Amino acid sequence: MENQYDIIVIGSGPGGYTAAIRAAQLGYKTGIIEKYDSLGGTCTNVGCIPAKALLDSTEHYHQAKEQFAKHGIELNGEPVINFTQLIHRKNEVIASNVSGLRFLMKKNKIDVYTGTGSFIDHRSIKVSGTDTEKTLTAKYFIIATGSKPSTIPGVVIDKDRIITSTEALSLPERPESMVIIGGGVIGVELASVYARIGTAVTIIEYAGSLIPAMDRELGKALFKTLEKLKIRTLLNSKVQSASVNGSQATIKLLNGQGEEQQLTADYCLVAVGRKAYTEGLNLAAAGVELEPDGKIRVNKLLQTSSPNIYAIGDVIAGQMLAHKAEDEGVFVAEVISGQKPHINYNLIPGVVYTWPELASVGATEEELRSKEIEFRSGTFPYSASGRARAAMDTDGFAKVLISPQYGEVLGVHIIGPRAADVIAQSVVGMEYEVTAEDMYRISYAHPTYSEALKDAYLIASGQGAINL
Repeated sequence: MENQYDIIVIGSGPGGYTAAIRAAQLGYKTGIIEKYDSLGGTCTNVGCIPAKALLDSTEHYHQAKEQFAKHGIELNGEPVINFTQLIHRKNEVIASNVSGLRFLMKKNKIDVYTGTGSFIDHRSIKVSGTDTEKTLTAKYFIIATGSKPSTIPGVVIDKDRIITSTEALSLPERPESMVIIGGGVIGVELASVYARIGTAVTIIEYAGSLIPAMDRELGKALFKTLEKLKIRTLLNSKVQSASVNGSQATIKLLNGQGEEQQLTADYCLVAVGRKAYTEGLNLAAAGVELEPDGKIRVNKLLQTSSPNIYAIGDVIAGQMLAHKAEDEGVFVAEVISGQKPHINYNLIPGVVYTWPELASVGATEEELRSKEIEFRSGTFPYSASGRARAAMDTDGFAKVLISPQYGEVLGVHIIGPRAADVIAQSVVGMEYEVTAEDMYRISYAHPTYSEALKDAYLIASGQGAINL
């Protein structure tokens, strides 16, 4: 029958659309339900993709102001930021990606339903759209509904002056000032975007380091690079409240010295993390249980408490990363087909798209010390890299952590140009248990940013750096 499927995916973000495509490739009649008119979920529409578009645009502007003259490129006067065009280009990037997703759905014969999905039982779901309501049935369901921004006590998001990353990606004009609550990935990326175009930015971070989930040395180095953009960072600081006063937001906090402090800005961006989004799914009707933190409970096969229903991405435990959700989407489709796929959650890289970029995989130095695991560290600065010097991108370093006994690579942490791309080599090496010696004996093209890793492996192995 028309409304009967082998697999129905709920949510069309990176995890959802990847799961649907893989399921269709495996020969399953597949449908996908998306609440919004636009496919792609948070990442494509109000997250990863638009953020990177703005990061790239503002970095070009920053380079034009700060570096072009040194490269011998002279401009007739100061470069001028056209904020309207900045946002317009970002919207064009989104539209292009969404168009690509529509093509992939059509190519793979995946039926798309626009509306809110609500389980009737473990075999059927109701889709409520603007004007229509349909009931669909399936042998299997994959929940991929993602996450929504969180907040903290005393801070109510009004989406006008106290905003989330969603609103920050589409402001009507360039703000003169912005306070960002949270020094994690979202906070520092959007701080970079706005500081580059002249917004006075202050970051308030509760922990003692920026990006506290990553290696501490990366956070320290990032602090210094953000200072060059005139971003003010208040660490060990606790926000007590945020309120709107006319066209400004007022933020009250206890700073690192335990003193009360008050800040005002055009906008207060709340970037304190995200929470699983399962609203309206009526999970109880399908027998799907939640964890105490609101995430969906799954087993190692990503099955929920209702065996024919799976969940992936931000709605389950683990890092809230688009590529983690994509891996899980493929994993579930292949599990349903009887295959035995594998995900190594310890080797899912984390990336921060500031400039220089940050990338990390495996254990941090702090984690190894807390577990009393013996290790050796090797760090090579980009200031000693010929490629980085040629590009005037000498901030940062590549750091590797290895086992002294066998040379096993335990962790790799990079802050530097193109770190998001360079980290992939280390992920491959660690997945296949390549040793530090193997990593420095392979040939690296010269001059490249990746050579910094070769020297870091050499240093961790007790030898000196040999490249420039």
